[in-house]
Amino acid sequence: MTNSPPRSLITRLGIPPTLAWGYLGLLLFMIGDGVESGYLSPYLADQGIPESRVALLFTVYGIAAGLAAWLSGVLSELWGPRRVMWTGLGIWGAFQTLFLLAAIPLTSYPLMMLAYGLRGLGYPLFAYGFLVWVAGVTPRARLGTAMGWFWFAFTGGLPTLGSLVAGGLIPRIGAYATLWAALVLVAAGGLIALLLVRDDRGARRPGGTGEGPVATLLGSVTILWRNPRVGIGSLVRVINTASQFGFFVIMPIHFTRTVGFSLTQWLHLLSAMFATNIFANLLFGVVGDRFGWRRTIAWFGGAGCALSTLLLFYVPDAAGPDFPLALLVAAFYGATLAGYVPVSALVPTLEPKHQGQALAALNLGAGASTFVGPAVVAAFVGPLGVEGVVWIFAGMYAVSCVLTHFLKLPDEPGTADAGAAARRGDAPEDTAAGTAPAPA
Repeated sequence: MTNSPPRSLITRLGIPPTLAWGYLGLLLFMIGDGVESGYLSPYLADQGIPESRVALLFTVYGIAAGLAAWLSGVLSELWGPRRVMWTGLGIWGAFQTLFLLAAIPLTSYPLMMLAYGLRGLGYPLFAYGFLVWVAGVTPRARLGTAMGWFWFAFTGGLPTLGSLVAGGLIPRIGAYATLWAALVLVAAGGLIALLLVRDDRGARRPGGTGEGPVATLLGSVTILWRNPRVGIGSLVRVINTASQFGFFVIMPIHFTRTVGFSLTQWLHLLSAMFATNIFANLLFGVVGDRFGWRRTIAWFGGAGCALSTLLLFYVPDAAGPDFPLALLVAAFYGATLAGYVPVSALVPTLEPKHQGQALAALNLGAGASTFVGPAVVAAFVGPLGVEGVVWIFAGMYAVSCVLTHFLKLPDEPGTADAGAAARRGDAPEDTAAGTAPAPA
């Protein structure tokens, strides 16, 4: 018997019932991880760290996160997702403590690089380890919805409720103490997920081809060209949130120092942006299962983000500190980011015999976005300014819209019509799946 909430309700919502506590733990963990997202950049600048060095610090953090995101899939195949999540929780807690006890009080940039950079290994191991767990438990017909709930919890914390927590705590206890509060939230969420989820599939290596550690490690990289569609899917995933992590670096400064909002107003905008995003994650998970994963990604994700990215810059830039108007375009941007949710269901389906390796490649793309975004800022904000960086991100979204055309599903058993729809990738996926087995 599972100790998750009532099975019938959870099942109707599309959440794997044995993992219900894991979703709650993920939400709390990501709230703690997201506390800093809206204010760490200006906070470090106020400590005397130049803006270019702050961008470099975020880039190093993103490189570590990208590496850990890839390893989360590989290690989950070797160890099982639960052990990977424990590792991520331990890394996050240890290096956040070092960052707070030594790096910030000493204003030591090398120590910040060490502590904050290595802390970047933590959240992807925890979160994307859980993503592998979800993929291993959920039947394909409901996989898009289950992934929607995953991203609901993920973005509900980073940065939505995390920014809201920061906005409430900073005026009361200060920016530095708020970073300690983040550590408490991460620890609470991690322990809830790891101690209360009883699904034993997280404690063992997922079923698969029986490949050894070296073959699994290499396969998670070579799959990018062995199956070019997986490689394209991983690139689309990079583009998905590259602007988000780039905007964490430049938008707090732009909105507060150029547009004229206060830091509290910016944090409220950020919270509204991703409050919209978390509900849109659920919406587009369901839409993808019915309207087609590929079409949802291309039009709601790629085309939608290309437009919303430009509006997020030009509307406040033209209107000034008009909070309701800025709120509207921020919410639109957050909603369109969720249009990419079905890629988490589509990519492992593109390689049914090596789903763990496909998820590792997808996680590599997700992690890579955390340093690609800040790297674009670091490279181009000097010569092109914020406006030029925004156009680069909009162009990347337009490219992703084209790339999604190539993410056609493999042939599936079933009727001829179902097979044709699966090849197009634009029919309801529970139909396209035919009699295919649930993900391993």
